[in-house]
Amino acid sequence: MIVLSVTRFKVLPCAGTYFQLLDYSDISDLQDVALARQLTIEKGIASIPISVFYENPLQEQRILRFCFAKNDETLDQATALLSAI
Repeated sequence: MIVLSVTRFKVLPCAGTYFQLLDYSDISDLQDVALARQLTIEKGIASIPISVFYENPLQEQRILRFCFAKNDETLDQATALLSAI
């Protein structure tokens, strides 16, 4: 995920998956569900708030899950949009 190094998101280690976890704590104080919704509505970028996978999620956790099983054009567009945040 070298291409994501041009964004303000922190890339978290992930292996053997089509998903990448990104820490957005340097970008926003919004809860993950709120930021995921905002990114979808305002930027057209869908993500999965990591808190939905937990019965009792940590409130201070700022992590979103992104799927990168997309074509190169879509990934390039998403990177450009994420870089603008």
